[in-house]
Amino acid sequence: MDQLPSRANPARFPVELLREVEKFLCAPNVPAARFGRDVMNDPRFVFDLRNGREPRSATVKRVRSYLLGFGR
Repeated sequence: MDQLPSRANPARFPVELLREVEKFLCAPNVPAARFGRDVMNDPRFVFDLRNGREPRSATVKRVRSYLLGFGR
């Protein structure tokens, strides 16, 4: 998962990121709104991902950088 998914397949792009975020949220039992606020200054971020939001590549990098900072 070191490479970002191709934008050529937009259906996979947010799904893989959402899967990584959901895994993070389960481990320390972090509320979705807290994660969104901490990472993106947007408490609705995770809820929007769950509803099909398609993040830009810079957003994906920011989220993954945050996740890597926690060793996940």
